[in-house]
Amino acid sequence: MSAHTNHPAQANGTVSNDEIRQALEVVHDARSSNSIRQTASEYLEHINSDQEAPYHGFTLAADRSQAAIVRHYGLSLLENAVRHRWVDYSVEQSMMLREWELSLAQSITDDDPFYIRTKIASIWVEIAKRSWALDWMDMDEHLVRLWADSLASKELVLTILETLSEDVFGHEDTAAGLRGTDLNSACVDIFTPMSVLLEHFPSRATSINVRYGEEGWLSRMADLLELCVTKEGDSKPEKACAVKVLVTLRSVINWVIPKSISTSNLITRLCRCLASSHLPIQLAAVDVLYYLYNHARFSDEDFKEVVGPMYMHETVNLLQRLYEWSCVDATDIDEERYLLSKKLSEMIYHIGRLLEERPSLIPIDSGLDSFLRLLVQVARNNSLQVSITALHVWVKILGSDMLVSSSPVTSIIGELLEVCSQRVIKYDALPNDSPNPSVIFLNEDLDTMPERHAFLGNYMRFCKTIVERIVQQQPADALYHILGQAEQVITHLYDGELAFNVQTYSKTSVPFLRLDAQCSVVEAALKGSVKWLTSQGGGTVGHEQEVVVQNLKVWCERILGLHFEDPLVKERVIQLAVGFATGPLKRDTKFASTVFEYILNVQFRDDPGFPAYSEAVKDLQGLCIHELQRLAMRFADYLITIFDDIERKIAQVVRDASHDEHIRARYYSILFIITHRATSVDPGPRQERLELFLQPLVAQWQKDELTNSLASFDSFCELLGCGGIQQYVSQRALHQIPDWSTHPLDDEGKALRARMQDAVERLPLRATKIFLAASVEKLEQKSAPYQLACRLWERDIPMILPNLLRSISLAHAFHDPGNWKDLGSEMSIVVRKILTDRFWQVGISTGSRDEFYAKVGDTKHTIEGLASSVRATVRAVRETGYKILCYMSLLGEHFYSYKDLPGPLSQALFTDAYALSTHQMAVMVETIRPVIETCPVASRSHFLPPMLAALFEQLDRKASTEWDKIERRTRELEGRVSLDEEMRDESILRQMTYSSVILVVGLLDPHRL
Repeated sequence: MSAHTNHPAQANGTVSNDEIRQALEVVHDARSSNSIRQTASEYLEHINSDQEAPYHGFTLAADRSQAAIVRHYGLSLLENAVRHRWVDYSVEQSMMLREWELSLAQSITDDDPFYIRTKIASIWVEIAKRSWALDWMDMDEHLVRLWADSLASKELVLTILETLSEDVFGHEDTAAGLRGTDLNSACVDIFTPMSVLLEHFPSRATSINVRYGEEGWLSRMADLLELCVTKEGDSKPEKACAVKVLVTLRSVINWVIPKSISTSNLITRLCRCLASSHLPIQLAAVDVLYYLYNHARFSDEDFKEVVGPMYMHETVNLLQRLYEWSCVDATDIDEERYLLSKKLSEMIYHIGRLLEERPSLIPIDSGLDSFLRLLVQVARNNSLQVSITALHVWVKILGSDMLVSSSPVTSIIGELLEVCSQRVIKYDALPNDSPNPSVIFLNEDLDTMPERHAFLGNYMRFCKTIVERIVQQQPADALYHILGQAEQVITHLYDGELAFNVQTYSKTSVPFLRLDAQCSVVEAALKGSVKWLTSQGGGTVGHEQEVVVQNLKVWCERILGLHFEDPLVKERVIQLAVGFATGPLKRDTKFASTVFEYILNVQFRDDPGFPAYSEAVKDLQGLCIHELQRLAMRFADYLITIFDDIERKIAQVVRDASHDEHIRARYYSILFIITHRATSVDPGPRQERLELFLQPLVAQWQKDELTNSLASFDSFCELLGCGGIQQYVSQRALHQIPDWSTHPLDDEGKALRARMQDAVERLPLRATKIFLAASVEKLEQKSAPYQLACRLWERDIPMILPNLLRSISLAHAFHDPGNWKDLGSEMSIVVRKILTDRFWQVGISTGSRDEFYAKVGDTKHTIEGLASSVRATVRAVRETGYKILCYMSLLGEHFYSYKDLPGPLSQALFTDAYALSTHQMAVMVETIRPVIETCPVASRSHFLPPMLAALFEQLDRKASTEWDKIERRTRELEGRVSLDEEMRDESILRQMTYSSVILVVGLLDPHRL
């Protein structure tokens, strides 16, 4: 800036405006050579740092004969001076810059390009953040005078106010942050009507200095908004001005004094915008209301004046008409109307949320019943993203004691129940090209599978919670509707569909998805009925309880009497029946026995020729055993009375499954649980009988054959049936096969895979885990069954631990390529590929869970399938070993008191842990954490030091090494590495780091000390 500050036109520099203009022309001319353009750019950069830059900037910007790009460059020179050199200027120089800015603002016209006007507004705000309410006290007066000028001037003022609000209250601008309190107060002063300001801050003197006029900017903007909307017609300037006012209101609405909103009659004027025929105005108005009701905090009086009008009949009818107009067809989506529909639903959500928070403040003459019907209408929208907001509101309303029993709510519950019952569908199981409108909208709204999984999880949770709360409120009527609807679907499962066929079996068949949806609704209803039953007392209500319980029992027995061929359908029916037995019918032990017997008699007709069906049968069998174990734990006292019958039936089932040791152990564990937890069995005979279950298991751990097999890495590989894997890899030259999933497995490979599967079944690991879990799960430490479990295992643990720890240690060593000595260095990449787990995880994996497992199943008979079998075999040893240690730790001092335990345990777990992948290390930390955290106080001094020292050393080594790898790869392979792969690796590493931190936090928890 010129040293002579008496007049803005004075300058002593040697820089010519013509030279600047010529340089700009060179830069923007496509015909300029790179060297000439670079020279011109360097010249312009030099001008930017010149002391006379502000003067040149002003003269260029003020010269309307210059091209717009030249004027914009001049404004950039001014802005740069204000941003970076303001503190260096004298008072006179600062005043000169303000005068230049005022001159530019006052000369604005409709013909000026948008970016010129925006830049002028930006410079104004930059000056205001540094001098307003400090030495620039009449800024508001200048704004008001500009406001009285043309429409272009009004839009300039609006841009200034919007930018100033965002910078001052956004807490992200450094310049504004340095003067936060002063600027906050000044903004409140000039936006608030004087009457409201005096009422709220009667002693504030600053307003006298910085504000101009009585109205305040909120009132001025509201008046202009009404003028523009009233005169809207076909006038584009008025429409654009209305949108601009609304955009500015959006930026200020969440910090202005709520009283000023009602004083300015803003709500009424915003509702008129909703009734506009111009979609951008409607969108902008919805935005303002969304920000108002999302962020603002209201006193009771402000709530009545600012929120209350939204529940009145006229407003609700307006919202309903606007919503109905905004709805679009999935096959012909109008983007702008659909956007309005989504924004409107979000705004309605916040109005509903405020209703739930302050129901007592709703006016008596309000249209509450109409508003609730609007919420049901929104919930019914085919777009789940529109619908979910209304469902969320209903979850809140049904959780409000004051609202849930009110007449407007109870009168509409039936419609809401119908909507939620229809929406409990596994949408992610439907194909992407499904004609279902909701799927089409999902494809439109959500780009990635992780996003879809998270969204649908929330959507299902809301639907089920609503069903649960409706049943809790109106059990008889709601259950009658839900059970009747479910029975209708279940008894007509294949209507309109092809009959069940093993050859075309699919886990996502339409009949199954229908049944699954109904079962989910019934399960939610059962939760609600349990809460209702728990909350009721005696008297006449007891009869109602009895009727409801009896109806539930009759319905479930009727469903169990039906015949189902689909294994997945049987699964869901069994899960549902157990839900009845352990939920509302938990006092009916005979019914529990009926369900137990039903599950025990389920037939498993496998057909290995059809892999999808065969897999479903195996899943059904696993589910049956799990549910039998649950029932055995809950109803042991009754089941012990029919123990002989159960034992005979299980003996028969076990004979049929004699080839599968794992299945045999799980069935025997049911007998173990009943014997262990039934209170009517004499202690002496009970312990003797339980020991008979465990003796063969412990004997397996003590066999010399097992001990010898765990003596070396090679013999361990032979034990697992994968002793020939190195030779197979070498002979088949797997390092030369790029895609293993497309290369069929030969006979030798199939035999190798079969040996591994058989070997795992013969190990005592799974059976030990099963019986330990049966001994300690869901037991209180002071209970008699827990004390009995401690006595049972106290003698056996020392006999199991040596070989258990060796097996874990060798399973870790398996992941060290250095132990694969029969393979040369060129095969190291093959070793890493074999040992790299394939897994599915929400937020990381692409595609759905079912798609992932289907893809894994498709590669079963390829080389990739063989590699997967190797990983699965070693993983089974490793992770089953972890779980056994966790269950042992639940025995307390009976596990931790062994003096020789910490050293061997820490060596087994952590010596070779560095060889594990990041994902495998995270699993180990997460699984082993309870072993560390549940250590009794008396054992901490001898147990924890060696464990923690070894663990922390490995975690530090792994985390440091892997983070370094990621940073190095990012630098060296930038642009050449898959983004999905990079994100996956980093996400897994973050999980491991997080698990490690949580472990440390748990150790430092004062409640554990």
